[in-house]
Amino acid sequence: MTMTSPRDSGTPFRHTQLPPRSRDRFTRPRVVTTPHGEAVHTADGRELVLRDIEPGDVATLQRCFQRLSPEDVRRRFMHAMSELPAPMAQRLCRIDPEWEAAFVLMDETVKPAELRGVGRIFVDEATNTAEFSVLVERDWSRIGLGALLMQRLVDESRRRGLSELWGYVLMENRPMLQLCKELGFVAKMLPGEGGTAQIRLTL
Repeated sequence: MTMTSPRDSGTPFRHTQLPPRSRDRFTRPRVVTTPHGEAVHTADGRELVLRDIEPGDVATLQRCFQRLSPEDVRRRFMHAMSELPAPMAQRLCRIDPEWEAAFVLMDETVKPAELRGVGRIFVDEATNTAEFSVLVERDWSRIGLGALLMQRLVDESRRRGLSELWGYVLMENRPMLQLCKELGFVAKMLPGEGGTAQIRLTL
């Protein structure tokens, strides 16, 4: 499950909870707070750690990119990319916490640990809104991880007192569009951008 083009805090979930899931979705992952992040237990028995992104995640982020299909890359970045250049990976991992937040889902059952999903926001001070992006590795999709990251981004945006959360989604990315609908986002087609919708959530 992938989503949107790009632009730290780790507070527990607050505010609204996700509505009942679509019948084709899995049970929501169970999250337990630990000293080193949050342990995420999926319904199919897999375990991940949800934590803030760190500057040392550059190589892990690049390896995650290498596992993405061309379709995943296009859905995430809105254009084709054959690799994630080191300067871009460094920028995505070394965020400015005043204007950005990024959360990663780490698989620590393998060595080295691998990044299976990431969600982030970029705050626009002028409009008091934030653009978001979400990526979940294909083999880890449809088990509630996209919803987990989206809920965290919504909660973080509310914690910051933002008025709106928004992003771009390709219309072909139906799982993400359905998830955003469940969360209360409203989609609007972009004039001259066939196949792309801008989705917005008033916070």
